[in-house]
Amino acid sequence: MNQPVLPLAIPPLENGDRLTRPEFERRYNVMPNLKKAELIEGVVYLPAALRFKSHADPHTNLIVWLGNYKIATPNLELGIEPTVRLDLENAPQPDAALFISESAGGRTRLSEDDYIEGAPELLAEIAASSVAIDLGDKKRAYRRNQVQEYIVWRVYDRAIDWFKLQDGDYVLLLVDEQGIIRSQTFPGLWLAVNAMLSSDMQAVLATLQQGLSSAEHQAFVQRLNT
Repeated sequence: MNQPVLPLAIPPLENGDRLTRPEFERRYNVMPNLKKAELIEGVVYLPAALRFKSHADPHTNLIVWLGNYKIATPNLELGIEPTVRLDLENAPQPDAALFISESAGGRTRLSEDDYIEGAPELLAEIAASSVAIDLGDKKRAYRRNQVQEYIVWRVYDRAIDWFKLQDGDYVLLLVDEQGIIRSQTFPGLWLAVNAMLSSDMQAVLATLQQGLSSAEHQAFVQRLNT
C-alpha cells in the first residue's frame, strides 16, 4: 500500500532569504518565538540581540518624544515596531511609526488581521549596526512608497537625519539656529537635536511643548478634528 504523502513543514525564516511578502508572513506566523523580522526589497533581515545604550535607551527616548506629541494631537496613531505592509517586497518593522488615523484622512489602514497597510506619514529607525540597511535599501523602499518623513538616529555617529519627501526624493530637514528640526508633515513636532543626542529629555520635551503651543499645531488639531 502506498504511504500518504505528508506535507512539507514550513521552512523557518533565515537571514538573506529572498521571498515575497505573503511567503514571508507565512513563515513568520509559524515562528511565535521570533520577535522581529523584516522583509526589505525582497530580502529577509533578522536583527541581532539589541544592546541597551546603542538601541534600547535611545529607542525609549524617541518613543517618549513621539508619544507626548500623540497625546496632544487627536486622531494620530503611534506604533512601536509594527509590521508595515508596504508592497509585495517590503514588510519592515520600523522602530516607530506615526500616522494619521484613516478616519481623519490618513493614507494608511489597519487590515482585518491588524497590520498596517500602506505608507505611514512618518517612520523612524534607531540605527547602530543597521545603518547600511536603514540608509540604503530601507530608505529606497520608504521613498518609493511615499513615506513622507523618515528619521534615522545614527547612534554611533551621534547624529539624527530627518528626511522629508520632496518632488519624489528625500531631502534633509535642516536644524535651525535654535538647534531645532521641525516636522513639515506634523506641525508642532519639534526636536531639540543636541538635547535628544545627550538624553536630556527635559529639554527635549520643553522644546516639544513650544511646538505644541504654536499656531501651526493648533491649526493642525482643528483640521484633524473636522
